[in-house]
Amino acid sequence: MMDSTSWLIRKPQPSPQLRLICFPYAGGSAQAFASWQAALGPSIEVCAVQLPGREMRMAEAPITSLDKILVNLTRVLQSLDNVQFAFFGHSLGALVAFELTRLLRRHDMTMPCQLIVSGASAPRHRSKSREIHALPDRDLIEALRAYEGSPPEVLNNNELMELLLPMIRADFELGERYVYQPSLPLSLPITVFTGTSDNHVALESARQWREETLGECKVHVFEGSHFFIHTQRIAVLEQLTTALLEIQALA
Repeated sequence: MMDSTSWLIRKPQPSPQLRLICFPYAGGSAQAFASWQAALGPSIEVCAVQLPGREMRMAEAPITSLDKILVNLTRVLQSLDNVQFAFFGHSLGALVAFELTRLLRRHDMTMPCQLIVSGASAPRHRSKSREIHALPDRDLIEALRAYEGSPPEVLNNNELMELLLPMIRADFELGERYVYQPSLPLSLPITVFTGTSDNHVALESARQWREETLGECKVHVFEGSHFFIHTQRIAVLEQLTTALLEIQALA
């Protein structure tokens, strides 16, 4: 039985040593991390963020305000018991995880022990917006096809895409309206995952995450394009486990 709030989905573990809060990519949902709990084992409790406008929250209007998302997620974290936690975010999810970490610091709240960012350029080096969210439906669907993250049978299903496009537009707008605000570097370790053939994230822009922390910044490169977290799932989870265990050992 899955224990869920409207914002966080998890299968509670008896005595977790660490919680991994996972933030999905644009157009994604908590389902992207559904298989991770079994792979990571009971010592790590996987908690997947579920934004409005998808799956069981389909009836809710999607959110285009990053600030609103961050405020809600801060309240969710405050509702959890006192177990050490880390953040993992892929693509748009990396940006949300990063800004949530900075918000927690501004309010002198408990911080994640580690920030793991995947498939994302460093925030101060993001490419100029392509305004994908404003494209006509047909062009937006073709842009999604180029990302190679959505099955063709989904993209070719007109009725399904009519339901999904408002949420997808909102997610892309979140990323494309983002404006980086300079601040002091974080003091926690950052781990970076990136793909060898990701046409949306250059290797050097992934490495530039090192500018956002005074702590250690490790970069791990995986074979594959933007959605290497799916195509290289086993390798990604193995490296993720290693990164989390290293932090636990230092705690």
